[in-house]
Amino acid sequence: MIDREPQAPSAGNDVRTVETPHYMRWLAAVGPVAGLVLLIAVGFVLHRELGGHHLHDVLNHLRAIAGQTIGTAALLTAASYWLLGSFDLLALRYIGKQIAYPRVAFTAFVSYAFGHNLGVATLTGGAIRYRMYSVAGLSTTDVATVAGFCTLTSAIGLTALIGAALLLEPQRLAAALHISPTIALGIGALALLLLFAYAAWAAHAGRTLTIRGWSLQSPGASIALPQLALGIIDVALAASVLWVLLPPSADLSLPAFAGLYAMASSAGLISHVPGGLGVFESVIVVSLPSTPRDELLGALLAYRAIYYLLPLLCAAVLFGYREFGAQRGRLSQAEVAAAAWIAPVIPQVAGSLALVAGLLLLISGATVAHGSRLDQFRNWLPLPVLEVSHLAGSVAGLGLVVVAQALFRRSRAAHHLIMWLLAAGIVASILKGLDFEEAFSLSIISAVIWLGRRSFYRPASIIRERFTPAWTATLIALVGLTAWIGFLSHRNVAYSNELWWTFALDADAPRMLRALLVVSLGAAGILFANLLGSPTIASGRASEQDLDRARLVIAESPNSLANGALIGDKRLLFNDSGKGFVMYQVTGRSWVALGDPVGTREVQEELAWRFHELTDREGGWTIFYQATALRLPLYVDLGLTAMKIGEEARVALRDFSLEGSARAELRHARSRAQRDGASFEILAPGQAGALLPELRQVSQQWLHDKSTGEKRFSVGRFAPEYLAQFPLAIVRREGRPVAFANVWTSGTHTEFSVDLMRFGTGAPRSAMDYLFIELMLWGRSQGYESFSLGMAPLAGLATHPLAPAWNRVGNFVFRHGEHFYNFEGLRHYKAKFLPSWEARYLITPGGLTVPRVLAGISLMISGGIRQMVRK
Repeated sequence: MIDREPQAPSAGNDVRTVETPHYMRWLAAVGPVAGLVLLIAVGFVLHRELGGHHLHDVLNHLRAIAGQTIGTAALLTAASYWLLGSFDLLALRYIGKQIAYPRVAFTAFVSYAFGHNLGVATLTGGAIRYRMYSVAGLSTTDVATVAGFCTLTSAIGLTALIGAALLLEPQRLAAALHISPTIALGIGALALLLLFAYAAWAAHAGRTLTIRGWSLQSPGASIALPQLALGIIDVALAASVLWVLLPPSADLSLPAFAGLYAMASSAGLISHVPGGLGVFESVIVVSLPSTPRDELLGALLAYRAIYYLLPLLCAAVLFGYREFGAQRGRLSQAEVAAAAWIAPVIPQVAGSLALVAGLLLLISGATVAHGSRLDQFRNWLPLPVLEVSHLAGSVAGLGLVVVAQALFRRSRAAHHLIMWLLAAGIVASILKGLDFEEAFSLSIISAVIWLGRRSFYRPASIIRERFTPAWTATLIALVGLTAWIGFLSHRNVAYSNELWWTFALDADAPRMLRALLVVSLGAAGILFANLLGSPTIASGRASEQDLDRARLVIAESPNSLANGALIGDKRLLFNDSGKGFVMYQVTGRSWVALGDPVGTREVQEELAWRFHELTDREGGWTIFYQATALRLPLYVDLGLTAMKIGEEARVALRDFSLEGSARAELRHARSRAQRDGASFEILAPGQAGALLPELRQVSQQWLHDKSTGEKRFSVGRFAPEYLAQFPLAIVRREGRPVAFANVWTSGTHTEFSVDLMRFGTGAPRSAMDYLFIELMLWGRSQGYESFSLGMAPLAGLATHPLAPAWNRVGNFVFRHGEHFYNFEGLRHYKAKFLPSWEARYLITPGGLTVPRVLAGISLMISGGIRQMVRK
């Protein structure tokens, strides 16, 4: 007997509808709130350390940095980013993969350029690397291993420089860190001891270390030694960029400063603040108390511009060039390939650039305008135009920050709105003070986002997009940063109520106050409206009206699994047009969707994002059970992790026949069943009414023999009203029904499959083979392209040494778990029909920890699986 694939996690035979506890929703916001609190604390530290210094002083020291020094810093930056590309090359060598160097270099550069500025979370958990490397044939596990290897290499460099600096100059660094030299020596020795321990372990190939469910295979000396060297050299190069920009008063050797730099970088990484903004600067400022604060902050601003913003700008220009060339259709073959690399990550790039543009406009509205340029306004531009333009620029900046999050989700409306906001920002930049540099930067960003317009096709409403806790914290942090910079820029202003009503050409502080008030009120209004908006949450189970709507979608779907919505035990989440849905149920914190969203590609993207937003808002875990490989990039965009749980067997029907030696076993099974008196027929939906009492006896007898009960979620149940919706395949023996199955079809005749299948004691021994064979022959005659035999759980999991713990445990259960389920026998049984195999995945949030591995096994064996082959 065969049932559909395993059901969603549950404590028993059914998925219990348990709402997510309210405290779970609040727990989801702990991380972003903690980051926001840390950023506020950093702001207070910097404000105190800056003392009476004015922003003009900082900018003057920034402008005073020699051009030769800036050139040296730029060259060191280029060398650092080139070396980061070598991290990826070494990682690919570690996993035994080869990719052309131009693609590796491009992928590494783009990943680091955006990752350094905005953090990993902003780029949806490594979507850039996954999308670019998956085109080259790397699997999810391969990409995760590459990312982990690169992270480890950077950690090695930070650890080495911290340890070496503390041992070489303990007195100087101890004073800077406000600790005793003894403690500094102890920390340095411990850091190097950890490094040497890793080197000793990694130098011998073949060793395995398991950390949080991931197995780390020792790379051997040929990879470990270059890894150590690359990590140390890269961090030293990055530290050198800032070191050459430091004022002479810093009086700190490069080795000692490299240690401070590594500590500051580590603090920024641990804080999870995008780019370590503020955290990194605070550690540097506090660690160099003898250096004038305005000079030091000027050097830090130059470092941010050269090491962070310059690569980001280069990446944006490169994206724009490739996309422009692709649209002109005049690229060489190599350039066409390069354009294909960037196409998958355009939403991440556009969203990041929109966020940067918004922050640029907000900071511009909070700082002092260029005085000499403002003087030119007196003769040809009225003061009201200046005032309105200044306010409009800040409002446009807020709009860009708010709408940027929708670009990550490929929203078409967001793309249109972003283009208008950028146009408004460009005009405002010129009219509020002839800021041509700002207008030029916005023009470049606008051009890049416009060129990628084909990637934004989601017909989603921006208003209905709910903010995640992380994005809410980001918006509050950016508005707070704008306010802090504004008050720092006008530190010497005597504030009074009259300033609100002061309008003059040189009245920068009043304009800053008015812009800050409008931005703050606007941000607060948007957040409250978004928070208090009434979300559309489906009821515990779909209503009859929802099922009727679902039938219309199923009739157009190529996937027979869409019929799972008609079981009636799940919730349905429709998109606005009603042309697609997600079928899901809630158990504890798990919001489990069965299969991919149903609908066209655009509808699937819209629904996946909406379901994820709904789950996140309720403090739950987004889970897609039995997802296909075709939609893995979409789930990566959501920040989710894919875990392979088996392979679905699919038999092509166009050329299916029982002729030939390969199908001799099937031919003999059919003949044997027919000799035993078996016959086959298909009843149209609703035509089995008179047979239902006999079919019920077959079903109850089967349940009794198997000592089990009816299942739910991913498999139907015996209920007359449910079975009446589908064709029924009947096997008779001497005229009496002895076996049956309801058939899930696809409206496009792409595939069909069986759902509920039951056998009575009078069925021939080869009844299952006979039923499948007759179904395939019937499907071929009806014009179906393929027949799904369902999933073989735990089949096809990766076996290489770098596979995560889930694969290794799953393979062990697959081979030795015959006492509670015949995993391997099921795979062998389906293989005799000569099917093709398609991977199926469990999509979950976060990494794959050991508890989640065990939960995956529980998912496989506790719910809807029943043993198919009984010897």
